[in-house]
Amino acid sequence: MKKIVILVFAVLFLTACKTEADKKAAQSKKNVDFYTKVWDQVINEGKVAVLDTAYSEKIVLHTVPEIKGIKNAKAYYSAFVTGFSNRTFTVKTMFADGEKLVKHWQFKGTHTGDFAGIKPTGKTVDIEGCTIAKIVDGKIVEEQDFMDNMSFLQQLGVIK
Repeated sequence: MKKIVILVFAVLFLTACKTEADKKAAQSKKNVDFYTKVWDQVINEGKVAVLDTAYSEKIVLHTVPEIKGIKNAKAYYSAFVTGFSNRTFTVKTMFADGEKLVKHWQFKGTHTGDFAGIKPTGKTVDIEGCTIAKIVDGKIVEEQDFMDNMSFLQQLGVIK
């Protein structure tokens, strides 16, 4: 009888562990699908208003300087949409572990509008970067982008 009880508890424990792992895997897939769709719409389609529902009210973009709140985050990404035509934003690789997500991306565009105070140069840019994000309850709560800003500014012709 003792062996049967131990066996039942072992099966229940293993089933519970598998269930939690399955839930985390399902959440990871859901977050990857959501995040992919958001950035396709925001950059490629220029629909920055999507961020009103994709971002948490307390979104934090870990940049220099740090950006907080939807209004400021939208302004940050609007600069890419209004500053560059022929934009393509491609996700090269993305993976998630529950609420944490990492994407390797490539941005291409022609600088035909004002971008962060830089007048249009007509130059094209092709830059790759990586973003670490956190998604909680279907909302993006944090993002940190890593890219070669020096190369970006050199491609714009701002620095040599």
